[in-house]
Amino acid sequence: MHSNLHHRIPLPRTLVLLALFLAFPWGAQALGQEFYISMACRLMIFALAASSLNLILGFGGMVSLGHAAYFGAGAYAVGILMQHGVVSAWISWPAAMLVGGLMALAIGALCLRTRGIYFIMITLAFAQMVYYLFISLRSYGGEDGLNLMSRSSLGVPGVDLAGDTAFYYVVLALLAGCLLLLHRLVNSRFGRVLQAVRDNETRMAAIGYPVFRYKLTCFAMAGALAGLAGALIANQNMLVSPSLVHWTQSGSLMVMVILGGAGYFWGGVLGAFALLVLEEVLGGYTEHWQLPLGVILLVVVLLLPKGMASLADRFKGERT
Repeated sequence: MHSNLHHRIPLPRTLVLLALFLAFPWGAQALGQEFYISMACRLMIFALAASSLNLILGFGGMVSLGHAAYFGAGAYAVGILMQHGVVSAWISWPAAMLVGGLMALAIGALCLRTRGIYFIMITLAFAQMVYYLFISLRSYGGEDGLNLMSRSSLGVPGVDLAGDTAFYYVVLALLAGCLLLLHRLVNSRFGRVLQAVRDNETRMAAIGYPVFRYKLTCFAMAGALAGLAGALIANQNMLVSPSLVHWTQSGSLMVMVILGGAGYFWGGVLGAFALLVLEEVLGGYTEHWQLPLGVILLVVVLLLPKGMASLADRFKGERT
């Protein structure tokens, strides 16, 4: 079990990092590289999705291959509502969280009584059921997906999410808020009990803790955050695609968490940034970018089995 030191946010460094993110769009515009603003939005959205999975996988010890179901369901919630004339982000984004959370609650209620490979396979099976459900919705695009007429509207004068810069700051604010929420959660009594359940579920149940209730609550909260990330990626792409719900998307999110460091607070963020940047850079050199990416990931996992975030522990060990 990781010590709470792994979950603390060093305030000075965080403020510097936040200042850099706040200044990033200005720098990109000054250099005439507005494309990077859109790319940064994508990085932050997947950082949120991976962090929500890290809550389940890293802090809860639940290896789920169904996380894309909540991610994609949140995206579809926005797309379907927009098809019916609901463009307000104040309605569609909370609705996406509600859909993701309720779906995770329902799936978790059925899956969490199993363990190990059975749990993994059941979450995968449910995710594929959701995938085929959305493919069957011909009125909402079927296999082709659903095009959004516009991005959601905040209804705030002077804030138009159609522009990448305004959308960037909204995504940044939501990511920062969700990370703060997750930080408080994993360092709360709930978070400490959840990590103890991860380390020894039988012992915690014997002591008298309602283990199933803790795990199910964690599952539902992670689903809600994944739903929000799905709502954001739908707005980013202006398209809701069934690929968002496919099990390979769950696999990508899991790779992000493992690469960054499962059970480390910044693991999901680091992993999402590293994986997506590697994909972008390698894709610019060769169309067969998956091969060098696989080699790089293999080397990183072998050298850092606990993920990139574990480097901080090594530096601390060298100092002492």
